[in-house]
Amino acid sequence: MEGGGAPSSTSSREHKFLNRALQNAALMPPSPSPSPSPLPQMTQYPSRKPASGGNKDDTTSPSISNFVVGSGGTAMRIIVPLQGIVQGRGGLVLGSVIPCALFYLFQLYLRRKRPSSPPSPPPSPSSGDLHALPVIPRTQSRNLISPRAGSVPAPLSTRAAVVNKSDACRLAAGHQRYLNDPYHPISNPDGVIQLGLVENQLSLDLVRDWLERNFKALLLEEGLRDLGLGRMETCFQYDGLLDLKMAIADFMGQVLQGYVSFSPSNMILTSGAASAIETLCLCLADPGNAILVPSPYDPGFDRDLKWRTGVDLIPVPCRSTDNFNISIAALERAYNQAKKRGVKVRAVLISNPSNPVGNLLRRDAFYDLLEFTTEKNIHLISDELYVGSVHGDKTFISVAEILDTKDFDKCRVHIIYRLSENLSLPGFHVGVIYSLNHNVLAAAAKFTRYASISILTQRVLVLMLSDKRFISEFLQVIGTTVKNMHHLFVHGLKSLYVNCANGGGGLTCWVDLSKFLRSYSEKGELEMWEKLLDIAKINTTPGSSCHCIEPGWFQFSFKSLSESDIDVVMKRIRRVIEGPEVHNLFDTKS
Repeated sequence: MEGGGAPSSTSSREHKFLNRALQNAALMPPSPSPSPSPLPQMTQYPSRKPASGGNKDDTTSPSISNFVVGSGGTAMRIIVPLQGIVQGRGGLVLGSVIPCALFYLFQLYLRRKRPSSPPSPPPSPSSGDLHALPVIPRTQSRNLISPRAGSVPAPLSTRAAVVNKSDACRLAAGHQRYLNDPYHPISNPDGVIQLGLVENQLSLDLVRDWLERNFKALLLEEGLRDLGLGRMETCFQYDGLLDLKMAIADFMGQVLQGYVSFSPSNMILTSGAASAIETLCLCLADPGNAILVPSPYDPGFDRDLKWRTGVDLIPVPCRSTDNFNISIAALERAYNQAKKRGVKVRAVLISNPSNPVGNLLRRDAFYDLLEFTTEKNIHLISDELYVGSVHGDKTFISVAEILDTKDFDKCRVHIIYRLSENLSLPGFHVGVIYSLNHNVLAAAAKFTRYASISILTQRVLVLMLSDKRFISEFLQVIGTTVKNMHHLFVHGLKSLYVNCANGGGGLTCWVDLSKFLRSYSEKGELEMWEKLLDIAKINTTPGSSCHCIEPGWFQFSFKSLSESDIDVVMKRIRRVIEGPEVHNLFDTKS
């Protein structure tokens, strides 16, 4: 070799051995035997020391004479040439690339030589001349076995299941019938008449006139300044604006004719009476606790108090023999039964006037209730929903008036006031919590974050309640209208020989249709409710929905009617109670 001196004898032997190895690797055919060949036998010989004067690389590179290809050494046919290439020029690069390429080719060779899948079995003779089944696309078959395409929906909470189940009740069904076919004296005289709602619409025309007159002024620059639109986005108070609280305090004092004075600092404003009752319930009771409610009571309590709070309501039955007045003995009995079951009673909830009966609570009834709650160390909640809606000779008495005159624990008494109902503004949704318990007020103020009133609504109500002339006219008109409508409705029922409870307030009549039932039971009551809805096309509230234990009582609300509508209602009721089935029933009894 040039510049390297004469090659030694050892070097020439190695080159000869290399040539023979290359020839064997290239020319020897593969073994024809299909059986796997034995592992190549490799024999290791002791390395020889290089002769003096030999190439320096010979001492550092591994000698190919260290390994000799055994019989059937297929692997050595590849390794030996590679080892020779590594010793040549560019050995590092070729020695790295070529093994990877050979490994890839070897894998490709094995894949091609892999035996094919066994053929499918021949068709069964019993198949006959059946047509070939259609091939299911791959994407469709993947959907059939994929859990993402399963028919089982993702589970919901138990709370959601209870709420969805309650939507299928008879109250929702009747209201939906009304929404699908609402009555109108001109455009739809054969539609469904809604007598099951508790929204006050008797003085809606008076309120509408005020809004039409004042909203035009509110759109001007001075009106916008009075509304305080520039301050709407600064430091929002979730429990209500102080201006509105002061206006409500003046309005409530005016409704009660000055017998009671209310402090704005003891008020919490919420988006509706339902939110007010729920917020107060969150402050007074824990999930699993109970509240005693004299029945029949507003079916909305089951929704407002139970859906999200987890608090149970225990109906305390009142009977028609006592005109459905509250019985302390019944409260005592219900409290003791709950205590035996391990249920903690946290409060007593009453309505004044009672809904749906319309009874006005007397002073002695308040005294008994306050003594009972003090003895049991529980709270008293008074839902004063229709303060100005009195149609009898009796006078409305607020529990706040009792607290001012007697020495009772004021911190255990809480009042719910429905401002939007009293103002014939059901869409405004304004409820009031009035309490002298500062801990309750502090907690309720935080809960109103989820039930706050919009600033625009509050500003409009501030202007409306500050209009003393309008409020005075409104209270006078609403008082006269309620008395007149109640008288006409009761007189129409008496003409049909239908009796109702002797209530003194509210916007409903608690009607007794028990003598017209096919069977004196809840089933017979629901049959009558269906007849009223299907034949008379009148949606009412059956007594069983109000937890009344006596079948046959129904709540008829007249607050969405006009005087001319009362005649239509009575004619439709006559269609049901004087039908052939009722006549046959009376003939059988006689």
